[in-house]
Amino acid sequence: MKTDDLIAALSADAATLEPPLDRAALRFLAFGALVAALLFVTLLGPRHDWRLAIETVHYPLKFVPTALLAVGGVGALLRLARPDGRIGLWGAVLALAVAVLLAAVAVELAMVPSSDWLRLAIGHNAPHCLALIPFLSIAPLAAAVLAARHGASTRPRLTGLVAGLAAAGIGATLYAMNCDDDSPLFVVLWYPLGIAVVAGLGAWAGRRFLVW
Repeated sequence: MKTDDLIAALSADAATLEPPLDRAALRFLAFGALVAALLFVTLLGPRHDWRLAIETVHYPLKFVPTALLAVGGVGALLRLARPDGRIGLWGAVLALAVAVLLAAVAVELAMVPSSDWLRLAIGHNAPHCLALIPFLSIAPLAAAVLAARHGASTRPRLTGLVAGLAAAGIGATLYAMNCDDDSPLFVVLWYPLGIAVVAGLGAWAGRRFLVW
């Protein structure tokens, strides 16, 4: 059987299996997110002044791009886990996460004196950011890869990368609760570096574990 015929046959079979696949994948992802949340509560917890911070603009704004990354990543993963799957409109959600963050940066650059840009970008928690986003993403990433194994992805490396983005979105959202660097300049500089580590690990895992 030719490869195109095989993909078409798998796609036809997957059409009848999509709801069970989605349910199984979401259970894995929910479990991974729960493990990450328990680690966060046990080892870190929210910042001490979160009740005051939530009344500001910058602190809640941090969660918008990270949550969009998590939601868009999960949606794209469910699509890519199917034979010949495409990211589709979930790619727009991922792009929106980037757009929101860049818009916040643009506003801050316009409102804050240039003499403060470097100080805000460096912040106080860069090492924690680079370590804790990947750490809090480990369980969601493992769950996302296991979820994808229940499908039949024809693009394992891309599927793994998207699994990494979904997991990093969860990890970054949790870390943002603890981080007291709220400037978009800090977020745009350091958060993507931590996210890139998880995405790269996901791409490796996809190539290693999702090939069939």
